Amino acid sequence: MSAYGNQMEREYSAQSVSSEGGSAMGSQFNMESVIYMSSCAATVFIGALVIVGILMMTLLISLTVMLQSCQSREAGVIESHHHHHHHHYDYCKMAALNTEISNYEADSLPEFCKEVAVNYIKEGHYMRELNNSVSLVEKYFNGVTPNDDGHDTVLIDIDDILPTKYLDSNPLLYGYNRYGCDDCVREAKHMKHVFLVELYKKLESGGWPLILLSRKPEKQREATIKNLKSAGCGGWSKLIMRSNEGMMTDTRDYFLKQKASIESDGYNIRAVISSHMDMLVGPFVKTQNFKLPNPLPGVPTQITCYVADMPENWSDFKFCFT
Repeated sequence: MSAYGNQMEREYSAQSVSSEGGSAMGSQFNMESVIYMSSCAATVFIGALVIVGILMMTLLISLTVMLQSCQSREAGVIESHHHHHHHHYDYCKMAALNTEISNYEADSLPEFCKEVAVNYIKEGHYMRELNNSVSLVEKYFNGVTPNDDGHDTVLIDIDDILPTKYLDSNPLLYGYNRYGCDDCVREAKHMKHVFLVELYKKLESGGWPLILLSRKPEKQREATIKNLKSAGCGGWSKLIMRSNEGMMTDTRDYFLKQKASIESDGYNIRAVISSHMDMLVGPFVKTQNFKLPNPLPGVPTQITCYVADMPENWSDFKFCFT
C-alpha cells in the first residue's frame, strides 16, 4: 500500500475513534451549519418568490392591457364593418328604389349592390319585409269592405303570383350566381309566391272583385290561367295580358292605359298590389297603392323582347328578360 494510502487509513481510524468522544461538539457544529444554511436558503427563496411574484404581476398587467387594447381594436373593426355593411345596405336600398321608379336602368346600380342584395335575402331581411308588407295590406283590408254595387275592384300584379318556374329570370344574366346564392334567390321568389297566393285567397274570399294584370303577351293566356288555377287562385273578374302593340310600349304606359280603361268600364280601383313600380304609378288619387319588396334589385321588371322578327318556334325566354 502506498504511503498516501496508509495516511488516509490512519486519519480515518483516528476520526472514528475521536468521533465517539467529540460527538457533542460535532453535532453542535452540524446543527448550527444546518440552521445557518436553512435561513440563508429561506432568504434567497423568499427573495426569489418576491421577484417571481413581481414578474408575474407585471406579466398579468401587460397581458390585461394588451388583451383590452386587442378587444377594443377588434370591436372597432367589427363595429366599422357593421357600420360599413349598414351604409352599403342603406345606399343600395335607396339606389334600387330610384332605379325602380325610373323603371329600372339596372346598369346604374353599383356592382357591390349585387352582394348586398344576396345578403339581404340570406340574412332574412327580405322575408321580414315581405311579411311586414303583406301584413299592411291585410290590415288595410280588414278595415274596409267592397261596395254592394260590385264596382269596387282590386288590381293585382299577377306576375308576382305566378309560380317561380314560369317567371324564372336567369340570375346568371345579372351576375348574381358568383355570390353563390342561386338557391336562396329561388327560395325568396318561392316565398313571395306563397305569401301572395295566400293574400289573393283572402281578398277573393272577402268578396273583392279582382282584376289581374300581367306583362306577359296575350299568347300566354292559357298557360297563365293554368298556372293560376294550379296555385289555387280563381274567381277573378278579369285577366289582362299584353297585346302585340302593348309589348312594344313601356310598361308604365301600358298599365296607365289599362287602369284608365278599367275605370271607364265603371270600376272604382280601390287598391293596387304589386312589387314593381311600373304598375303603381299614375294619377289615381283615391287608389291605395301597396308596394311589396323585391328579392333582388337591378333586375328589369319590363319584359324587353326581341321576338317580333324571330321565327314563331323560337323560345320567348331566349329574348325576354322577366
